[in-house]
Amino acid sequence: MAKSLYEILGVPKTASQEEISKAYREKAKKLHPDLRPGDKTAEEAFKDVSRAYEILKDPEKRAKYDRGEIDEQGQERPTFRYRDFAAGPGSDRYAGQAGFENIFDIEDIFGDFFSTRRRAGGGGMRMARRGADIRYRMPVDFVTAARGGSRRLALADGSSIDLTIPAGVETGQILRLKGKGEPGIDGGPPGDALIEITVTPHPFFRREGRDILLDLPITIDEAVLGAKVEVPTLDGRVKVKVPPGSSSGRTLRLKGKGIHTRGGTGDQLVRLRIVLPERIDPELKSFMQDWRSKHAYDPRAKMRETA
Repeated sequence: MAKSLYEILGVPKTASQEEISKAYREKAKKLHPDLRPGDKTAEEAFKDVSRAYEILKDPEKRAKYDRGEIDEQGQERPTFRYRDFAAGPGSDRYAGQAGFENIFDIEDIFGDFFSTRRRAGGGGMRMARRGADIRYRMPVDFVTAARGGSRRLALADGSSIDLTIPAGVETGQILRLKGKGEPGIDGGPPGDALIEITVTPHPFFRREGRDILLDLPITIDEAVLGAKVEVPTLDGRVKVKVPPGSSSGRTLRLKGKGIHTRGGTGDQLVRLRIVLPERIDPELKSFMQDWRSKHAYDPRAKMRETA
């Protein structure tokens, strides 16, 4: 039997949102492919953990999962049909839900659903109707969404298909599989499968347009003296030069290391963050006290001038 999302994260079903987030961070740091290159087992486990977190971090999705309305993949149960939500109270009869309003309109429903054909041997008319679309939600890990790849999708009829994930896909984008929806009626064409993408968060990377943002911890001596340090990117680790005298917040740009899309390729922006040692030893403390007595400066002077 497949593990539940709670079992994947190692938390009870009664876990708070904070406990779920903490469990995800701990597991993601242990299993992330950048930290365990070549370990396929860890990579698959990381994908499972990210998928579980993407559903359980959202109270609405978590409630649907707990009620059995969606499965461990975040997909609607096979009993899901368009008519289940076509006429919600207080809404237009054919208005979409869950962000699908921009996929179809009244013309889609009536223009494609109904065509006529003569009933053999009679003068009556028979209506050929297009099959309903079936909607799915698919979590995709950050790296796959950025670089492109494929994911296997289980369809409502029990079959499965390898879905191509285009590079640069974002949360909320919808991929359409022609003819993979409900069968047509009386000779009508089948509907489509509409897959809404949800990109799961990455422990280190963030996305801003086509650029990737990364906070890079550096030591106080690396900041003062300069250094060459390793930086993770979508294409693997690269060496980056930290200029001497770098302050926290300084941003280094790695050209062409961002998201590849049809509109172009972004950069990776590396923001430096000075991190002190967990324990300040007496030698460092004594040195800083002596240094401050001779070289004190005020980094907040301009703030007081403009306040």
